[in-house]
Amino acid sequence: MRNKLRLTVQLLFTIVTNGYLYGFLNGKIYRGSLKYVCVPGLNCYSCPGAVAACPIGALQALLNQRGFHVPFAALGFFFVFGSLLGRFVCGWLCPFGLVQDLLYKIPLFKKRKRLPGHRVLKYGKYAVLALLVGAGSMFLFGGFAKVPAFCKYLCPSGTLLGALPLLGTNEALRSQAGGLFLWKLGILLAIVLLSVKVFRPFCQYLCPLGAVYGWFNRFSLVQIHWEKGACTGCGACERACPAALSRREISRSPECIRCGKCVEACPERCLRFTGKAGENPTQSPSF
Repeated sequence: MRNKLRLTVQLLFTIVTNGYLYGFLNGKIYRGSLKYVCVPGLNCYSCPGAVAACPIGALQALLNQRGFHVPFAALGFFFVFGSLLGRFVCGWLCPFGLVQDLLYKIPLFKKRKRLPGHRVLKYGKYAVLALLVGAGSMFLFGGFAKVPAFCKYLCPSGTLLGALPLLGTNEALRSQAGGLFLWKLGILLAIVLLSVKVFRPFCQYLCPLGAVYGWFNRFSLVQIHWEKGACTGCGACERACPAALSRREISRSPECIRCGKCVEACPERCLRFTGKAGENPTQSPSF
């Protein structure tokens, strides 16, 4: 039941935040006042249906300004959503996370939860955050302007939800597509194919937004509480966890996206969503 609820929330949130139908039909980007507002997930500014901005894109835009300015607005946004939800955002409110979830459901290949070398590869998202979003945005230059390096060279969400719909409806843009677009398209295809076999490979290994929210997992308001005393050690939660986390890592690990599959699987009801870290509720909240 909870898995169906999560899928419904993901679909509704994606539709609402990408509901500018005119943009899809005419190859135009919405530029109204809502574009000054960020949504919590990885939702490309350049998607023709997007009615708001991506927080990673906004952070890069602030870092791209001439000189150095502390991006207080973006940092404040991350603090608010991180301290409230942590990586619950990744599990429930991210359009590109939804794309990977749907691809993983395709009944092809033998499924894997992780890639070989996961212990090292999982730090890739922190490298992307530091090198492309941070240093890349401040120190890479194209002409006389700083470059939003993550968006320009890596982001598959931008290619899927932004570039492809725009190129499909805008002939002038198609004539300008070159080597950089082919590079981004290759990255997208690799992630799409990998997502059919491996659970959320982009989220686990490359997403800088997941890296940011992961820092808040231990103390965010929304948690999954484990009642250790009631646990029989049956392992049902660990088998259900798509990220292959142990019951001690659930919710607290930076890798936990709080999808709720462990809560659904627990026969003893000793895993519950709570509204406060360490809270010991008598029943699960209804979100």
